[in-house]
Amino acid sequence: MDNWYEKYSGYDHDNYKRKDSGDSDMAGKKKNMLLQGGILAGAGLITKIIGFAYRIPMGNMMGEEGNGLYSIAFGIYGIALTISSYSLPLAVSKMISQRSARGESRNARRVVADALVYAFVAGLVIMLCLYFGSGILEGIYRKPGLAKPLRILAPTTFIVALLGVFRGYFQGFGDMVPTSLSQILEQIVNALVSVFATWQFMKVYADSKDIAAYGAAGGTLGTLAGAVAALFVMFFLFVTTRRRYRIRRNPHEHPETNAYIYRALFLTIIPVILSQTIYQIGYTIDDIMFGHLMVMHGYEEKVVTSLQGVFNTQYNQLINLPVAIATAMAASTLPSIVLSKMQNDTYSVHLKITQVIKVNMVIAFPSAVGLAVLAEPIMQMLFPSLVTYRSQAVILLATGSSAVIFYALSALTTSILQGNNCMRLPVIHSAISLAIHVVLLGLLLLFTDLNIYALVICNVLFPIVVSWLNCRSITRKMGYQWEMSETFIKPLIASAMMGMVAFSVYQVLYQASGNLYLAAVPAMILAVIVYGVTILQLGCFSEEELKSIPGGRGLIQLLY
Repeated sequence: MDNWYEKYSGYDHDNYKRKDSGDSDMAGKKKNMLLQGGILAGAGLITKIIGFAYRIPMGNMMGEEGNGLYSIAFGIYGIALTISSYSLPLAVSKMISQRSARGESRNARRVVADALVYAFVAGLVIMLCLYFGSGILEGIYRKPGLAKPLRILAPTTFIVALLGVFRGYFQGFGDMVPTSLSQILEQIVNALVSVFATWQFMKVYADSKDIAAYGAAGGTLGTLAGAVAALFVMFFLFVTTRRRYRIRRNPHEHPETNAYIYRALFLTIIPVILSQTIYQIGYTIDDIMFGHLMVMHGYEEKVVTSLQGVFNTQYNQLINLPVAIATAMAASTLPSIVLSKMQNDTYSVHLKITQVIKVNMVIAFPSAVGLAVLAEPIMQMLFPSLVTYRSQAVILLATGSSAVIFYALSALTTSILQGNNCMRLPVIHSAISLAIHVVLLGLLLLFTDLNIYALVICNVLFPIVVSWLNCRSITRKMGYQWEMSETFIKPLIASAMMGMVAFSVYQVLYQASGNLYLAAVPAMILAVIVYGVTILQLGCFSEEELKSIPGGRGLIQLLY
């Protein structure tokens, strides 16, 4: 176990030094920060891909109504997690890191103990509220059957709260491997159990009038199972590897009281809760407003729930995947930005901001265009069983795919501002955007017949406002000058050319063969090739930037 950790963490935990003796302390810290950030970003990417993959068969089995109940239940679950445990890994890791640097071993142990008490109490309270309040929430949302998946998700909030403390403990020592492993294992178990349980529940309760609710409950069972598996692994690693995280004792350590530690926990947790609650509550407000106002217009409850399932499963899932890929690939660069900021190296900070935003946009632009021009074949291939509202799903994806660009940009600029110690600004910007979003959504649902299309309009508007406000603050606070050509214009031009080729090839091949796959797959492959060649020929990346990516030197020889 010890040798395995030394191999992948790059640290000798007994001495807290890099084993690469030729590096300076600062260089070693920088390399390790990038390594650990890359490990965590890679794990995040893998879990997002797994999460996307298992939702496809599960969504096809549930049907539109089941997907609607599942997505609404998860929106409520997201708020519950935000309140009880979302910020715990960050708070614990920060406090452990501070006390480790000062050699305060007893205080570090006290942080873990007090954080576990907080997680136990907060997780238990939220669990009980969610379980016994599920019937009340079902009435508020006017969604018959919603209580069933909520009752399964309730104990998951308790498990995840405890899990957050252990993840924060390892992260506090700069080791992201345990967190990454637990995240991947959690998602694998989640995927397997969710798909199997959904299939079983839909089969067993096939004759029930609540079959959609049982299908959604089966899907949430995987979330609980994944959390339990991850907690078991983290607790096992915590018990068996504690010797490797010894802190050199400071003889002048001043013992901290429990009250002091809880106060420090709350001061770290509350800003994160406020920030994330704005994002989470937006989905909840959308669900409540859409459900009530659509019924006021005379739509049946099942139709409304099904439309919500179309929006949250067939549209949102496809939008979120490229955003997750873009931000995960860029996440490993963000620790380096923070380190350059600590060294007061403004030039390096600006250079890295440009690089990380460029990587995001080079992924986000073609993703948005590809989803738009191939929306119909994508829906047919991924969701063959969901046919009732397919035309609406295709229009949603084709018209709302631009959200990929703005969500990627808003998430990244939020991280940049937070890394520059501007913690309050992203919260304020999100609150402003949410207020605009809610007012516009209410007006569109009340005074127009847009129904589900009102949601996609407001879904695109929200990240646009956040991105604009964040970008303005980055310019004002950091003196950053945006490189519009390489960062935005060239990826847009290359994506437009790619889109025209992909759409034309698909239409020609489909008319000739009549086969969806024989038309769509070659169109997608050719689209990737055209985009890659075009983006390189336009000079979006310099030779130095190409050398820093895998296979970049071969591309330089090919192009130049």
